[in-house]
Amino acid sequence: MELLQVADNVAREKNIDREIVIGAMEEAIQKAGRSKYGHDHDIRAHIDRRSGVIELKRYRQVMEDGALIENEVAQLTAAQAKKISATAKPGEFIIDDLPPLDFGRIAAQTAKQVIMQKVREAERSRQYGEFKDKVGEIVNGVIKRVEYGNATIDIQGRAEALLRRDETLPREHLKNGDRVRAIIYEVREEQRGPQIFLSRTHPEFMAKLFMQEVPEIYDGIITIKAVARDPGSRAKIAVVSRDSSIDPVGACVGMRGSRVQAVVGELQGEKIDIVPWTDDIGSFVVSALQPATVVKVVLDEDKKRMDVVVPDEQLSLAIGRRGQNVRLASILTGWDIDILTEAEESARRAEELKTRSALFIEALDVDDVIAHLLVAEGFATVEELADTSVDELNRIQGFEEEISNELVTRAQTFLAAKKKELEQKQKELGMKDDLVSIEGLSPAQLIKIGEAGIKTRDDLADLAADELVEMLGAGQITEKDANVVIMNARAHWFADEQAATTQTEEQPA
Repeated sequence: MELLQVADNVAREKNIDREIVIGAMEEAIQKAGRSKYGHDHDIRAHIDRRSGVIELKRYRQVMEDGALIENEVAQLTAAQAKKISATAKPGEFIIDDLPPLDFGRIAAQTAKQVIMQKVREAERSRQYGEFKDKVGEIVNGVIKRVEYGNATIDIQGRAEALLRRDETLPREHLKNGDRVRAIIYEVREEQRGPQIFLSRTHPEFMAKLFMQEVPEIYDGIITIKAVARDPGSRAKIAVVSRDSSIDPVGACVGMRGSRVQAVVGELQGEKIDIVPWTDDIGSFVVSALQPATVVKVVLDEDKKRMDVVVPDEQLSLAIGRRGQNVRLASILTGWDIDILTEAEESARRAEELKTRSALFIEALDVDDVIAHLLVAEGFATVEELADTSVDELNRIQGFEEEISNELVTRAQTFLAAKKKELEQKQKELGMKDDLVSIEGLSPAQLIKIGEAGIKTRDDLADLAADELVEMLGAGQITEKDANVVIMNARAHWFADEQAATTQTEEQPA
């Protein structure tokens, strides 16, 4: 019974199954038995789950007639088995009872090591199973030790977790014995056991803190749509309410700021801007850039970029210290944001008007009045004009059907001539048809890479994204789009590999 009491105590202390502990004890006794009687013996131990009595037995397998005996002490021929038991059959075991072991010092030490190893493995398995589904949850713990700024946290006596230095707040000094709250952001199963990683800088940590402080978030009435943090300094959080009678910002702030101050206190004074979320990205970015005043927002939905115009005196406020305000607003909205003053925006518009007007004057052979009207209506390229219907052009004040028809005809004629010129240039450069057919590059861009020595699809496929960006020039293509173009060029490689693999698999063995 003493053995069972030990098993119960270990199982309770380590929070693992009692059966695992008893199984480890049986394995330890088996190992000690083999040490005493010989490692080639098949010795098995069994502990009675009620009485604690240990049974130690030796097993010898009866082999088929003529079968090769590989282990003379653990296997018997049919003839040898018949001498011991007349009813012995091949495949069965002859079982002999062995006397109880008298554990010597070395045997006892070996048994203890086996038991502790099995218990540790079971404890690690239990910890991984318990915490792998808790990623994203806040846990409380006590700091056990701090080494080079990395803190080992005891999580309620159930596991140890690591809070790395780069996951703690700036100017936060952790000491042994301090209580700390953090979010589990990763759990990895490694050879030395499960590794639980905590963070106090993760955006989700702040979101979970608000969930604990604001009942409406916990109940699902208010939803946190986005979080952006500069840990220890400033953060922005976007919230929306499913109930029109509940103000999401007011609910998160709380009476006299009690709720938001509780979160600020946990984050060592990190300033938090609570922003109402909306589907209208223009209105959302105006709120996200507070406290700066926004005059105008110009969106480029294809590139997910926006130009935000602010009064001259509000420029530094909109950008923030070291670009913090605009950076956090960009993370919160998911758009790239360029901040312009009214003067800069006016100068940019004047330059665009001049450049685009010159383009239309040259391409369409029109006067500057018509060119200015086209630019004012939002036309940026001749291609856009060529794809526009005559009815749509007729809606422009001052345009009649005759003028509209003529403009569309001239635009199409210009593009046809340009295309022919580019095709001729491609032939002169020796560019292959498989390169010209690649999606994602304009004819002008194709000419540019052709002049840089790219003649075939494989030439383009061999490039890295940054090489293509540099080849086309700044502002002509983003690295993301360059990657897409290069992957389009490489598509036939993967198709050829797949075809070769399929053909190999179909060949008869």
